[in-house]
Amino acid sequence: MSAPASPALRWIAALLLLAAAGLSLALPFVSATLLTIFLGSAAVVAGITQLLRLGGAADTRSKIFRGLSGALYLVGGFWCIVYPIESTLSLTLFLGFLLAIEGVMELAAAAAGGVPARGLVLLDGIVTAVLGGMLIAEWPSDSIWAIGTLFAIALGFSAVNLLTAPPAEAG
Repeated sequence: MSAPASPALRWIAALLLLAAAGLSLALPFVSATLLTIFLGSAAVVAGITQLLRLGGAADTRSKIFRGLSGALYLVGGFWCIVYPIESTLSLTLFLGFLLAIEGVMELAAAAAGGVPARGLVLLDGIVTAVLGGMLIAEWPSDSIWAIGTLFAIALGFSAVNLLTAPPAEAG
């Protein structure tokens, strides 16, 4: 990641990220609901795009799969938009499994050796797997706060990364 060359722009962006992180941390339910609605909107756009590409498919089978894919994106996207609370519950469970699997994969990479910063990869794998397991074990009660809180933490880390990344080269 490279940061803007301008120190003022770097600080403004970092402060905006920190403000968004603070709001997401203070209002995790609102943050999670808005994220779910935005995800649903992106899925609707992807579904429309898939359906618009039907004419470009070479054969009937490709058209069928592209049409089914587009329909699935549209249905899932509209579901997230119309039922954001229920969708947040599902997304939290999905995120728990995703993190648990990612953690196990990180642990496998650390065990295989040869990876740079093996200790950090091992630590990342343990933390990620435990976090995923916690989300799965506490689901659905953790759905109200988990995604919003995790998003807030990610925004905070992005702000720190922005301030510590080397400036972009002018060119």
